[in-house]
Amino acid sequence: MEIEVSAEAKGKALNRMVAITVVVLSVFLGIMKIKDDNLVQAMQQAKADAVDTWGEYQATRTKLHITEASLDEATLLRSAVRPGDGAAFDKRLAELKTQIAKYKAEAPMLAAKAKGFEKLYDDLNYHDDQFDMCDALVSIAVSTAAVAALTESAVVLYVSWTFGALGVLMGLSGFFGWAIHPDFISKLLS
Repeated sequence: MEIEVSAEAKGKALNRMVAITVVVLSVFLGIMKIKDDNLVQAMQQAKADAVDTWGEYQATRTKLHITEASLDEATLLRSAVRPGDGAAFDKRLAELKTQIAKYKAEAPMLAAKAKGFEKLYDDLNYHDDQFDMCDALVSIAVSTAAVAALTESAVVLYVSWTFGALGVLMGLSGFFGWAIHPDFISKLLS
């Protein structure tokens, strides 16, 4: 006894698979979008911190140059002061030398701190690229699934699942910090 499955039943089964595919991928994409948005906020904060720190570095370097010029001037003026009036100049010279030492110590620390924020930004951007690729691949998968329903083609649904699987892989890579990154595509689309 042979059981025949009607064309309508096959179409309903395909439509159910398409519907399940769309729901699963949409929920996954929604969850990944939350993580991606949080990552973008962290990137913005890292960039703002880097810019602020570089500004502080530049201000410190400017103060260093001004203080060094003041020390040079004060040293020249010191030689013109009468012997009994030099105590105030000597005190000011010592203060200027202390400030110069402070600025010389601060500048490299600020530069290193700013570079650290830039590295953090770059590291976060690496994962943001993964989420962007996830978004694109899952969107292609959902669109392809819709075409599979319209054309009643299981082959097109399999293509959708392929894009969906790649999108899920990229989303999980961004979420868990895996080192799977489509450098070629990222550079092409940048």
